[in-house]
Amino acid sequence: MRLIAKWTSALVLFLTLLATASAAEVLRAKPEDVGLSTQRLQRIHELVQRHLDAKSFSGAVTLVARNGRIAHLEAQGLMDIETNKPMATNAMFRIMSMTKPVVGVAVMMLLEEGKIRLNDPVSKFIPQFKDLKVAVPQPGPAPGGQRGAAPAEARFYTVPPDREITIKDLLTHTSGLVSGTISNQENRKVALKGKESNADYIPRLGAVPLEFQPGTRWAYSAQAGFDTLVLVVEVVTGQKFDVFARQRIFEPLGMKDTFFYPAESYNPRIATLYSKTEKGLVKQNNPNFMNGVFLSGGGGLFTTAEDYLQFGLMLVNGGQLNGKRLLSPRTVELMSSVHILDTLPGRARGESFGLSMRVISDPAQRGVFLSKGSFGWSGAYGTHFWVDPKE
Repeated sequence: MRLIAKWTSALVLFLTLLATASAAEVLRAKPEDVGLSTQRLQRIHELVQRHLDAKSFSGAVTLVARNGRIAHLEAQGLMDIETNKPMATNAMFRIMSMTKPVVGVAVMMLLEEGKIRLNDPVSKFIPQFKDLKVAVPQPGPAPGGQRGAAPAEARFYTVPPDREITIKDLLTHTSGLVSGTISNQENRKVALKGKESNADYIPRLGAVPLEFQPGTRWAYSAQAGFDTLVLVVEVVTGQKFDVFARQRIFEPLGMKDTFFYPAESYNPRIATLYSKTEKGLVKQNNPNFMNGVFLSGGGGLFTTAEDYLQFGLMLVNGGQLNGKRLLSPRTVELMSSVHILDTLPGRARGESFGLSMRVISDPAQRGVFLSKGSFGWSGAYGTHFWVDPKE
């Protein structure tokens, strides 16, 4: 478990070997009944409590499951500081980038249906991406920068890409799309406005230069890459992505508490977000999180620990759960295989990258107590999940 100092409200999932139990059959188990230790699982409670005492975040829900049974599920801290509302195990969290693997599954479902190929250029679905350019940093003083002036902009010129960006580039964060200083700077000039949809905004990214030549390095595209994949799914299926995800992923998996924009009736269960500052935890107010039309594949979902467990169960069960098959075992294996080596610039040693998820290629080098081949991802507000198929 990695803890980040800027955690606020947090959801942490540790998903080890999860057998073929259906969502309705995911029962609680004594840790020892599934080969775990009550004493050692208590360390999770103690670690979370230390961070709560240090006011690193307001509250957390942690879950560990093995062999299709929940061995640990605990809520600690507060869901809302102002009202002193205790955290609850069914609390809903904005999971941010843990949305990305869900988008990855959607893309792979369409791949299995022959509607998408990994090496398809993105311009096949979004024509405005046909003439993307690549930014090349330009040395020399930039305008501005003196005291009282507007912040200096990075200087650059553009060149044609060696090749077009592909679906696989987006899934593996090797496209260069809005993933560095220059591309982020230029993206702000075409930024999302008001109640725009993915179809309104994403085509404008065709005017934003790539940060590097496609496929030459790994650099995290926090939002744009997977927001673009959402539009690709919409173009291919003719459905809004939230409808596709509900019908093809959430309902089959029994994920009844997972939404892009939860109805107001869910508000009492949504954990308040806080940022850690020098003055303590400060409440975050972002009305766009609760009411909008843009479907962020990079970080838009709300869910609960037990709902996301169903998603993890499906992956570790080779793409099926509840008698419903979303993906073939080979496709799940493809998603969780190493596609981007840890030697590529931008990657951490011992941690490679699959299709929408990190993959542990060398636990010793990465410094984690996980098996080789474990996979998962995290989110900006302190959400984490791991699947360890070997355990």
